[in-house]
Amino acid sequence: MRPFVICALLLLKIALGDACASGQFTESGQCCSLCPAGFGLKVDCGKEDTKCTPCPQGTFSSSEGLGRCLPCAKCPLSVPTVASCSATQDTQCECDNGFFFLSNHGLCAPCSKCTRGEGATRACGLQGDTQCQICGPGSFSEELISTEPCHTCTECSDSEVEIRHCMPNSDSLCMDKKLHILSRPALGGSDAPSWPDGEEGETSPAPGTPKFTPPDEGGGNNILAYVSVLAAVVLGLLLYVAYKCWRSCKQKRALSKARAAELGASPEGEKLQSDSGVFLDSQSLQDNQPSKGTKRDSKQDTRLYINLPPHRQEEVERLLQEGGGRGWRQLGAALGYETEQLNLFGRGEAPSHTLLSNWAQKEGSSLGLLCSALARIERPDVVTALNCPTQGVSLV
Repeated sequence: MRPFVICALLLLKIALGDACASGQFTESGQCCSLCPAGFGLKVDCGKEDTKCTPCPQGTFSSSEGLGRCLPCAKCPLSVPTVASCSATQDTQCECDNGFFFLSNHGLCAPCSKCTRGEGATRACGLQGDTQCQICGPGSFSEELISTEPCHTCTECSDSEVEIRHCMPNSDSLCMDKKLHILSRPALGGSDAPSWPDGEEGETSPAPGTPKFTPPDEGGGNNILAYVSVLAAVVLGLLLYVAYKCWRSCKQKRALSKARAAELGASPEGEKLQSDSGVFLDSQSLQDNQPSKGTKRDSKQDTRLYINLPPHRQEEVERLLQEGGGRGWRQLGAALGYETEQLNLFGRGEAPSHTLLSNWAQKEGSSLGLLCSALARIERPDVVTALNCPTQGVSLV
């Protein structure tokens, strides 16, 4: 009998509009209270109402709920702290433009972008990542990738007619009512046509009726003109593609000659150009033994990656970005990053820069460790870009 009474009370509260905010009730049918911001759950709601306790130092609770206090985040090295953690707010870290601080991972992650038909309800920044929502009635967003909110739909004026309604991914489409394609010719009252000014069989067009030009009076010439323009565009594209291919082949041929001349002047080239006629370049010798020299030099190199000149860092990031199957993702795995963190880096426009910038903030981020990781993924070209030419670093 008692469960029946409790269910009846709950149904009565819902019917009268007294809905429970927490969605949970005590055994007696009382709505469970929510813990306010700055407080965490101490005793779950059950026989009695919810019991809350203030968040201790080092924890916070930013909104009402039935959860416990969360631990405060810590900003990584070289990321300034905007606001310290309090009972109602987590630590706020100021990341670069286009990034936000991901507290559960302790790193700056790229901001998300809203797709077509969605608008940003919260901009990416100190409060967290971008929050997107589908555009509601009367609003739209036609951008494929955007961080702007939804725009208000256009309303057609009295002199226009709406030929397409506003949708979440497209604006309203209006057209002038005076256009001939939307007007209809006036019909005469008599059953038989009359020809007051012309010969029998020729009718005068009604006022407002568009005049149609026969194909032999200019329509055929327009079609020929369009076809000629299209042919010229296609021919221009073919010529452009042919020019690019010719230029690429020319550059490759010049590069091969320069490499052959450089190898011919070196002692290794003279040694390899023996009577047997076998020819090998120095690059192939480097590719055959990438890890031996790398391991020898990386153990001795204790310089920090963050102290490298900016142009050297940009060159390393470019090589990793163009690495294909052995690029920044494989390097991140070799440096100990998890797949979820690498997926966050991949959302940005320059994931290799994000990876190395985040790794450089850690302690012990020396060139020796980086070279060892590059050796494991077989990238001797990046190791060469990391070392100064004056040090005489060799990969052979």
